[in-house]
Amino acid sequence: MFSFFKGKSELEKLDQQYKKLLQEAHKLSTSNRSLSDQKVAQANEVLAKMQQLKPNK
Repeated sequence: MFSFFKGKSELEKLDQQYKKLLQEAHKLSTSNRSLSDQKVAQANEVLAKMQQLKPNK
């Protein structure tokens, strides 16, 4: 009921970071391909962390 008092979970923070990195990579893809590739690699690292935190179903 009072979930709005809670802070973001670690998974939510990582999700937000992942989306931000992918967005930056997309913007850079037209101007600096190597930097864009680095951002995608960072996003993949964040995704791996997210998968470790998710409970197995």
